[in-house]
Amino acid sequence: MNKLRVAGIGLTASAALVLTACSSNDQASSGGDSSSAPAPSSSAPASGGASADGVTTNADVFGSACSKLPQGNEAGSLDSMGPQPVASAASTNPLLTKLVAAVKASNLVDTLNSQPAITVFAPADTAFQELGDAKFNELAKNPSQLTPILQYHVLGKRYDAKGLSAAGSVTSLNAGGGPVKIEGSGDNMTVNGAKVLCGNIPTKNATVFVIDKVLSPGANQN
Repeated sequence: MNKLRVAGIGLTASAALVLTACSSNDQASSGGDSSSAPAPSSSAPASGGASADGVTTNADVFGSACSKLPQGNEAGSLDSMGPQPVASAASTNPLLTKLVAAVKASNLVDTLNSQPAITVFAPADTAFQELGDAKFNELAKNPSQLTPILQYHVLGKRYDAKGLSAAGSVTSLNAGGGPVKIEGSGDNMTVNGAKVLCGNIPTKNATVFVIDKVLSPGANQN
């Protein structure tokens, strides 16, 4: 499988962010002693400027779909996902079962987990409904087509929501796919027109933004 490079050079192909049942050596330790996470806010945090390193906390999470995450220390909760690398964390998130499947089909679990600091735009399960099961299954069987799409959903730098808004346009790991445009802020933030359903989700090595569409490389090129 082609290796992801955090340089901004497009690696190879992809088409749907999926993170599902990871193999035993893909799993990261879960945070045991952390206290129950506060219920995620439905609106963006009002405080402060962008974090210099893009790292967020449970208190920074915002969006209408955040309330669908498990609470406390349950698998898929903020407390549970926070200490885990992003692919392992996503594999427990009930909003991302299709994305997890796509990531696993492209053999990108270890690659994503090993990156030091990234941003992931993670299409929710509902975002894959537009593709249809037949198209999704076709892509899952053709990693060379799927990988570039998935790479377009990953940035080689870690951003929080305010950092993305300040940047306005960012480059993904699939640099050939063109810029990823950020518009609006808070509950009105969009990524190439896709609405952020739950943003600023912290994991060990990434900040995650669950979005309502699968992004298409090349969409913003002319």
